[in-house]
Amino acid sequence: MKFKLKSKMKPAGDQPQAIKKLTAGLEKNFNRQTLLGVTGSGKTFTIANVIDEVQLPTLVIAHNKTLAAQLCNEFREFFPNNAVEYFVSYYDYYQPEAYIPGSDTYIEKESQINEEIDRLRHACTQALLSRRDVIVVASVSAIYSLGSPEQYLNEAVIFKIGEKIDRTSVTRKLVELQFERTSGDLTRGTFRLRGGVLEIVPVHEERIYRLEIDSHIKIIEILDVVTRKVIKEVSEVWLYPAKHYLASVEDTENAFAQIRSDLDAQLKYFEKAGKVLEYERLKRRTRYDLEMIKNIGYCSGIENYSRYFDGRAEGSAPFTLLDYFAACDKDFLTVVDESHVTIPQIGGMYNGDRARKNTLIEHGFRLPSARDNRPLTYPEFEKRVNKMIFVSATPSAFEIKESQQVVEQIVRPTGLIDPEVIIRPVTGGRPLAVIATRQLAGKQSNVGIAASSANGRTPRNDKNNLSQIEDLIIRIDERVKINERVLVTTLTKKMAEDLNDYLLKKGVKVKYLHSEIDTLERIEIITDLRRGKIDVIVGVNLLREGLDLPEVSFVAILDADKEGFLRSETSLIQTIGRAARNINGRVVLYADNITGSIKRALSETDRRRTVQLAYNKKHNITPKTIEKNIRDILSEFGLTRVAGKGRGHSRAKKILELDLKGDSRPLPEIIKEKEMEMRKAAKELEFELAAILRDEIGVLKKRQ
Repeated sequence: MKFKLKSKMKPAGDQPQAIKKLTAGLEKNFNRQTLLGVTGSGKTFTIANVIDEVQLPTLVIAHNKTLAAQLCNEFREFFPNNAVEYFVSYYDYYQPEAYIPGSDTYIEKESQINEEIDRLRHACTQALLSRRDVIVVASVSAIYSLGSPEQYLNEAVIFKIGEKIDRTSVTRKLVELQFERTSGDLTRGTFRLRGGVLEIVPVHEERIYRLEIDSHIKIIEILDVVTRKVIKEVSEVWLYPAKHYLASVEDTENAFAQIRSDLDAQLKYFEKAGKVLEYERLKRRTRYDLEMIKNIGYCSGIENYSRYFDGRAEGSAPFTLLDYFAACDKDFLTVVDESHVTIPQIGGMYNGDRARKNTLIEHGFRLPSARDNRPLTYPEFEKRVNKMIFVSATPSAFEIKESQQVVEQIVRPTGLIDPEVIIRPVTGGRPLAVIATRQLAGKQSNVGIAASSANGRTPRNDKNNLSQIEDLIIRIDERVKINERVLVTTLTKKMAEDLNDYLLKKGVKVKYLHSEIDTLERIEIITDLRRGKIDVIVGVNLLREGLDLPEVSFVAILDADKEGFLRSETSLIQTIGRAARNINGRVVLYADNITGSIKRALSETDRRRTVQLAYNKKHNITPKTIEKNIRDILSEFGLTRVAGKGRGHSRAKKILELDLKGDSRPLPEIIKEKEMEMRKAAKELEFELAAILRDEIGVLKKRQ
């Protein structure tokens, strides 16, 4: 199948030239390109058009799960008839195995696997091995160890109507593929054989494959896993392994021989060094793991033996998602979203993992081969990707240097220009500077806010020598009066908390957004800001990449002259961009000194404004604030808002008490409905909601 882009939108602003240049670059075999796209310019739509033009399988890498989910949903809307998949770490909770020699503390690996994300990972690898029209949106999990694609494909089985089948051999084969036999309810990765009926639930979808057999396969049906209604009859089905790590019998025997050989060598090393404890620890651990693999085909931490089962040489790179892409098409396209953050993240994974593994090996917890279960180094990553596009509003010097072409997308389809930026003093006194673009902006700069004089002074503020907080309160009040929203970013968590308390005492409707607030509550706060239930959000580093709030017209950056990560040129430009979706957008930097980062950030912002205003004037465009529907995703999935904090079962119980009032239906019926809602939430990548529903189901089942 071919990619087919579906959208009511047409490329506008700088999008047409960006699409044309990027596509031409790919056709000229440019291996590295950069799309410098300002906030709100429709970079995702541009990339979707490029994919539609070049027709290449595409890997999109984002730096966190939330952004990856947002991107995945956007690409699914653009390509509804193609395979758009989501690949991130499948752990809800993950504590890696570690050892702290100083306190003689061993931390055992502890994890909680999210079954829905595991299903989506299998859907990714299976799509890549069976079709070309695939877009995978991934986190940096894409560079972590995964089983061999060749082995994964070779072990797949196909069932066809009329094919001879032997009950014993098919059962043995399913067990070899890590499927579990059950006589109870069917779940992902299980099968049930009753008389002449074989029922299997594959790992990549919530459906039942039902085969009627005697000596041959008579019927193959696909059923809904909940209602058991027949969805369709088919002539054949493909069944892939239930786990990415597996090996044939021959490979297993070879692996066991190598593991025992390496174990003997390491034990001799410990014996010679007089490390009795480490000797005994490694011997018992490894022999136990070998027995588990021999008897049940799996053990906890089997990935640490992956080099043996993959047949790789010592020190060689592991198989990753990139190898599955190469199996699909060696010429695949890689798009690195927010590359200024994602590229350093990719490059930084290897060293931390190796340091932890070295400690485990040195103290007898793992064989030296554990080092080869690791993420890729950046050079290894580069070798495995061919054509790559860096996407960012603030690409770093690295991306610019690596790129054979830098394509700018500065003009937005909406005609919106970058916000006006003013510098105000922290401690009070005369302002240091104003971005002097008022004469270009015309009326746009004066909408809904007191105008500044030519020297950058706001008359009623400056005569009183106001401090940054006093000035901020006046500006917040001006925005509230015209029903617009405000973001305030501080340097420290303590300052954010204190400012939040101070603004509350002043009667401002404000909320503090910080790292200890769970994802569900964060969604509530941001939705409340958009709806006008609150007017201001205060935060530290949560107001940058990926926050799309058209209602926000004013952004305040406190202590902007404190050089560092939070006040670097990149951070300042990204934060300034939060006000770029509103026609009245304005940003105030509170600073007593003009730092190098401030100077460069303002210079770039002024350059972009000049280009945008010239384009609008030439094409007679009147800028419009971006309009975006306000989704209450909690109510969409039948959840009730619960005030205050609370996680897991405690939160689920509170929600349930409200949900169950007046609901006289039997518990099994309510549970069934909740399960369907959970699957719907997970399918739409709303994993936080799916987790809440999962906890509700757990509470309800205990009441049965």
